[in-house]
Amino acid sequence: MKKIHSKLRQLLPALVTLSLLGAGIGAHAQDAADKDVPSLKGKRIGITAAGTDHYWDLKAYQGAVDEVKRLGGTPIALDAGRNDNRQIAQIQTLIAQKPDAIVEQLGTASVLEPWLQKIRQAGIPLFTIDTASPSSLNDTTSDNFFIGEQLALKLVNDIHGEGNILVFNGFYGVPVCAIRYDQLKAVLKYYPKVHIIQPELRDVIPNTVQSAYAQISQLLTKYPKGQIAAIWAAWDVPQVGATQAIDAAHRTEIKTYAVDGSPDVVNLVKDPNSSAAAVVAQQPALIGKTAVDNVARYLAGEKNLAPYTYVPSILVTKDNAGAIQQTLGQTVQNGSIASK
Repeated sequence: MKKIHSKLRQLLPALVTLSLLGAGIGAHAQDAADKDVPSLKGKRIGITAAGTDHYWDLKAYQGAVDEVKRLGGTPIALDAGRNDNRQIAQIQTLIAQKPDAIVEQLGTASVLEPWLQKIRQAGIPLFTIDTASPSSLNDTTSDNFFIGEQLALKLVNDIHGEGNILVFNGFYGVPVCAIRYDQLKAVLKYYPKVHIIQPELRDVIPNTVQSAYAQISQLLTKYPKGQIAAIWAAWDVPQVGATQAIDAAHRTEIKTYAVDGSPDVVNLVKDPNSSAAAVVAQQPALIGKTAVDNVARYLAGEKNLAPYTYVPSILVTKDNAGAIQQTLGQTVQNGSIASK
């Protein structure tokens, strides 16, 4: 049995890569799917994003804007710059312009929901990206339940089911972050020797990396070697600061874990000398594109869309990071990481 488990672990990187390709990332499969998407010629599509300062956010936003253009439509694209009041104002502006549909991306669900309702009350079809809302006809996202479970299981197995962990939990009001955190807690329920150090850490925007670095540096002084096993974050920008702090302090016994798969983070995971142990990589550009494809299908008469569309993600580890960089179109150019 041990030999079988060992062989499966050896095969896992190849298997997950193949499964990701089989899920629709392959160029030929994508080209065929693109031909089946109806035109948006003559249509105006509003797009409002909570912000585009993070890799994931920018790529999802660009993916949506580019797909509207590719399908012949006109995007009305607005970036709220991480300001809830600005995003509300932008939603009001879009409602007044009466586009054929609106795509809303991320944001604080409790703040946005009354305004998402107003979009529907105005008779405008609403689609969302990473925003679970009863007002949305369809939310395009990753399966964050699986992401949260997968990352948590990787963490607890790496630390052999025992140890103290630090957790960043600053954005529980964002549904995808809440789901990932809840899945972490659900897994830890069955690993009673793993404990979250209290109080939990607060990740912030802006200056996320600097803040995470400062917080972790301080806690590394407070908790000497052997008292911290891992650091978890719901997205990967805090992971960058945490990883930098650990590596600077030469605390090689601590590993970091997060979600999104920004090119710089995948490269950190790839580095054998980095404390970044794993990141779950999403496909934000494909998520944005898929949301707009759903808009096009709806406006062409397909009214029975599923409420959720899940775009595949993949767990990136030290073992498979190099291969996944290629699969995700992330390449190294002149010493820096670029994304196609």
